[in-house]
Amino acid sequence: MSTALVSGGAGFLGSHLCDRLLGEGHRVICADNLDTGSLENIEHIRNGDFVFVNHDLTQHFEIGEPIDFVFHLASPASPIDYMRLPLHTLKVGSYGTHNMLGLAKVKRARFLLASTSEVYGDPQVHPQPETYWGHVNPIGPRGVYDEAKRYAEAMTMAYHRQQGVDTCIARIFNTYGPRMRPHDGRAIPTFMRQALEGKPITVFGDGSQTRSFCYVDDLIRGLYLLATSGEHLPVNIGNPTEMSLLELAEAVIRVTGSESEIVFEALPIDDPQVRQPDITRARQVLGWEPEVTLEDGLRRLTDYLAGEPANAQVGV
Repeated sequence: MSTALVSGGAGFLGSHLCDRLLGEGHRVICADNLDTGSLENIEHIRNGDFVFVNHDLTQHFEIGEPIDFVFHLASPASPIDYMRLPLHTLKVGSYGTHNMLGLAKVKRARFLLASTSEVYGDPQVHPQPETYWGHVNPIGPRGVYDEAKRYAEAMTMAYHRQQGVDTCIARIFNTYGPRMRPHDGRAIPTFMRQALEGKPITVFGDGSQTRSFCYVDDLIRGLYLLATSGEHLPVNIGNPTEMSLLELAEAVIRVTGSESEIVFEALPIDDPQVRQPDITRARQVLGWEPEVTLEDGLRRLTDYLAGEPANAQVGV
């Protein structure tokens, strides 16, 4: 049985990844300091092959047993979190990544970096291929997250080229599903919470800015395929179906049956105007593309939020 270490394993994506790895027969060590993760996300796991370690990845970390895979997901990921924890975000992207890469080197483990579409900034190329270098404001309020991930990518490739570490990089685009925190500031959990509570749905700007939304099951399947591949260069993992945030708000109202009205608020600084992945490489290298439509995913999320037992562990 192989062993996988998942940093940030009690977070939204990390907990779903732990479920997937256990389902594939791996032993899982979940490391998380619970800054943005929660024990509630992993409380359903009743498996003797699962170990939780409460640890801050900006501090030295050692594992005394063999490790076959290192998945580095630890990082504040929503604007409300990385603006609250700017220095920690930079540190987990720098020292935390160095820490996990060093562990992967010693253990001769396959290393996956969970990077982000935010490395593209407010892109001048649309859709964004992995060969695009981005248009990022390093000193803006989003810079602590964007640059932490860009630095982490550079470090990952340096460890691969100089130290021979078996690495891969997933550039993750907007993802949604069960276990997202309702107040994390991102579009879908915010819209869903407001719709289900019958409150006005708040759209920034005029709502014309675009995003693409990938259901969590599809995203985790992509991460697993990448980790078990031989690929080293970055691969976009996301849904290429693009829509405006106004269209998203209308879809949430339609799926939930809410009577909420849509209201508009000021656009945040450096908010990207377009976001759409080019997933040509994911299709070619991994044979991956998303399968869950937005409407289907929103229905699953609505059922989960309504507390239906059949959907309480979506992705397990």
